Amino acid sequence: MSTPQEVAGRYRVDRRLGAGGMSTVFLATDTVLERSVAIKLLAEHLAEDEAFVIRFRNEALAAARLQHPNVVQVFDSGEDDGSHRHYIVMEYVEGPSCADLLREHKLLDVEDSVRIVADACHGLDYAHRAGVVHRDVKPGNLLVANETGTTKLADFGIAKAAEQTRVTQVGSVLGTAAYLSPEQARGDEAGPASDIYSLGVCAYQFLAGRLPHEYGSLTELALKQQEEYVEPIGVHRPDVPHELDDAVRACLARDPASRYASALDMARSLEAGLQGEDTGATALLGSDEDATKALTGVTAATQAMRTGRTQAPATAAPRTAAPSRRREAKPAQRKRGRGSMAAILAILALAAIVIIALLSAGSETQVQPVDRDDVQQQIDGLRNLIQRNTGKVQ
Repeated sequence: MSTPQEVAGRYRVDRRLGAGGMSTVFLATDTVLERSVAIKLLAEHLAEDEAFVIRFRNEALAAARLQHPNVVQVFDSGEDDGSHRHYIVMEYVEGPSCADLLREHKLLDVEDSVRIVADACHGLDYAHRAGVVHRDVKPGNLLVANETGTTKLADFGIAKAAEQTRVTQVGSVLGTAAYLSPEQARGDEAGPASDIYSLGVCAYQFLAGRLPHEYGSLTELALKQQEEYVEPIGVHRPDVPHELDDAVRACLARDPASRYASALDMARSLEAGLQGEDTGATALLGSDEDATKALTGVTAATQAMRTGRTQAPATAAPRTAAPSRRREAKPAQRKRGRGSMAAILAILALAAIVIIALLSAGSETQVQPVDRDDVQQQIDGLRNLIQRNTGKVQ
């Protein structure tokens, strides 16, 4: 069916703005109030799903009650008598979406990224306090107004309406899978923490120029979300402040309870991070970072033993002010906990090195024979190290 020239006898359709799997958005003119509006016409096949239509109407009403500077307002909704197309009439935001900006620039300016995401946080916080969860936060739903530079969140409600319909049951994926939280990927109910995760993915992409997890299928993405730690943004963009890097990655915790308590807390942490200040976001990441560093050390030491020589550590590409970004000491209790974990990892690493050395002596001609007295000295050293860190002999 062709696109109607007029909707609900009031909205004159001017031109198409964009299209997706569930709807097409048009620029239109409200002939009664004489203003530009955006009209979202839902795909024709959705009208056949009665359950979807009921949920869509309920969610459109909930979205219409949201009135906030950082939320695209819903003015009207219904079914057009002539075309039998369901529609939503929304505030028209003249300006690009963040998806458009990413396509043009690949990554965004650091300060612009924080401003865009902080605006979205304020919109989300307002919606969450009103009991509305977005469920489909992604760059395409973040609109930046040309005149004011304000960011507005679009498409509240449609994601909720699409849940458990035939559309999703046949395998269609709502939105872009990369922005779904781990709990959404598992099929669990989405909550405010899910929106925080999705917005964190957007922030990571704006700053790093890539997604936190690269994937080839939904299964691979779900596995990486559960098993793979998110690489620091500084690896890809060293000019991003370390505190901002940590604040963004705190949004991406696997457990919803480990993310920010509110979108407003997220905004505050990002803005503080931009100024090189820490609001406590690193507490969610510290233990994971320590374990990663320890395992990296084990790999380097093992390789050195296998080659029978001491190797100088590889020099990484220069990073802006890396030493000055090191975190200040944490409270004593946390420091002791990290020290115990580091000691255990060091013990395991040293034990592995000794075993590898013994095995390698008989199979690799380039390795020097292992002297039994040296091995005994290393074992005694292990025992002493354990005594110092645990207070008992293993």
